[in-house]
Amino acid sequence: MQICGIDEAGRGSMLGPLVIAGISLDKRKLRKLSSIGVKDSKKLSPKLREELYKKIIEIADDYYITKISPRSIDASVKTHCLNGLEAKYMARVVSKLNPHTSYVDSCDVNPRRFGKEISKLSNNHKIKSYHHADSRFVVVSAASILAKVTRDRTIAKLRKKYNLGSGYPSDSTSVKFVTKYYKINHVMPSFVRKSWKPIQRILR
Repeated sequence: MQICGIDEAGRGSMLGPLVIAGISLDKRKLRKLSSIGVKDSKKLSPKLREELYKKIIEIADDYYITKISPRSIDASVKTHCLNGLEAKYMARVVSKLNPHTSYVDSCDVNPRRFGKEISKLSNNHKIKSYHHADSRFVVVSAASILAKVTRDRTIAKLRKKYNLGSGYPSDSTSVKFVTKYYKINHVMPSFVRKSWKPIQRILR
């Protein structure tokens, strides 16, 4: 039976894309993921995530990674539909991989509602939605690694040109970067999420 795990990376960041990743594989292969040390990406070092990324792709029967641009994120925040946007992209992953059952990490306070929305958008696929699914199900942990590595690579490319830190509001380097950039250029770079509250404060 083909099962799928889906997770995101970068939701809380002020800049860069929100990455959604999914992997599908035969249920009998789950032990292989556990045996190579797959766990929630937040509990792994960047080096280990990179190493596992390659191994996960080798084990998976299929995988799909997509990025949500800052512009799309800003548009959804304005209409209070960020969860809906994430559900839409997760549904794309489900439709692309077409598994028997998908396990997703819910961003909604109501996981069941989030799962129903993805199911509806993916033509009634079987969706199991949970909070902290990335630490509960190894297949979701594997997806979290693909998403995190993809996002980290995107940010690394930007860092070659800008000293922007991690991109999160708690990172003083990131806050200093966007503040200084706006002061000099009077506009925000295209990779910044202008709807985020820390950015809104700078724009005032």
